[in-house]
Amino acid sequence: MKASENIYQLDGRVPVLQAIPFGLQHVLAMFVSNITPIIILAGVVGIDKGLTASLIQNCMIIAGIGTMIQLFPVWRIGARLPIVMGISFTFLSTSIYIGTTQGMGTLMGAVIIGGIVEGLLGLFAKYWLKLVPHIVAATVVTAIGFSLLPIGANSFAGGQGAADFGASHNWIVGTITLLACLLTQVFAKGFLRSLSVLVGLVVGYIVSLCMGMVDFSGLSNCSIIALPKVLPFTPEFHLGAILSVVAIFLVSATETVGDTSALVSGALKRQVHKDELGRAISCDGFVSTLSGIFGCTPITSFSQNVGLASLSGVVNRFTIATGAIIMLLGGIFPPVGTLLTTIPQAVLGGCTIMMFGSILFAGFGMLAKAGFSQRNMIIVSLSLSVGLGFTSASQMFKVFPQIIQTVFAENCVAVVFVLAVILNLVLPKDKAEK
Repeated sequence: MKASENIYQLDGRVPVLQAIPFGLQHVLAMFVSNITPIIILAGVVGIDKGLTASLIQNCMIIAGIGTMIQLFPVWRIGARLPIVMGISFTFLSTSIYIGTTQGMGTLMGAVIIGGIVEGLLGLFAKYWLKLVPHIVAATVVTAIGFSLLPIGANSFAGGQGAADFGASHNWIVGTITLLACLLTQVFAKGFLRSLSVLVGLVVGYIVSLCMGMVDFSGLSNCSIIALPKVLPFTPEFHLGAILSVVAIFLVSATETVGDTSALVSGALKRQVHKDELGRAISCDGFVSTLSGIFGCTPITSFSQNVGLASLSGVVNRFTIATGAIIMLLGGIFPPVGTLLTTIPQAVLGGCTIMMFGSILFAGFGMLAKAGFSQRNMIIVSLSLSVGLGFTSASQMFKVFPQIIQTVFAENCVAVVFVLAVILNLVLPKDKAEK
């Protein structure tokens, strides 16, 4: 096999110059989503711009470290799969609540302890993953696909809350980007087809540049090199905050199960091994502890990169590692990260629409493999109906305690997971399964 064809194999060396574009494609797919949670948190809590810039820098470094450990495990930490890591949105509402009421030190203390708890859960996953059979994992993957569609649509329109949300120029740029991705995916051959998302990003960026939608002002005050800031907040440990964050870590672990299952099913064309799930969760947890030390919120696997791997077929660990190195460089050399932030949301939306759809497709494929028995129909249909339906009317959760609202009210994946697990346990098994 030619070295250049190793991009479609988990192992094997790929020429560096050929690997870099594929690694960059993964970074571009997740970059804005990786730094957005900390930008929102810093704005609400009132962190000054200088420290916020340092935290953004740390986000890139943590994402790079987490991705490298997933690719090249340390002991039993890391799945040895092409998983790309980034700062999780799942923790944002809880982080804002703790950060504004008890301070960032309390939040970081809770993140550090919560990460250790999830890491240990990963190490002992074989004792509890029996609660997540194939039908449950397939249902969660499908829920993840559905939950991501509004995110892609909001980006396509310019980004939720943007002053020009839904403006004609966003429609134009998003549509051109999507068409560039689609045409490359359909008509290109070889490497170019696998780089369809990167082609779309480049085309969309050039169009948005010509339309005056790119803002380079952030580069003017950027230092060339800056070392990461460790312990920007002194950790404080309070039981209430720790329990709240640990509850969200349990939700994050379920999302990692879904993401890893979708990646293995969609990109590697096989079923995931329980050992791989445990190692992936363990990496999520222990690297999240490191994230707290760097003043960032927890890290997790990124669904958009799962979709990208499924769409492109590129799963080579060395190739994905070039993306992790780019993230690390983005953290050490601020201009790299700042330049990537100039990509308009409409461009990212045009690329992610099809990527998120590919996760849905992977979920459908997993459901087909699980079979369409009466029992599976009840588990899937009721879990998705309640999970997607109830969280779209999140105010109905206001009768519950705050911790229940925080975990479930706007997180359809958590509701789907819990209900699917319960239904799988209580529904009588088909005769063939006994």
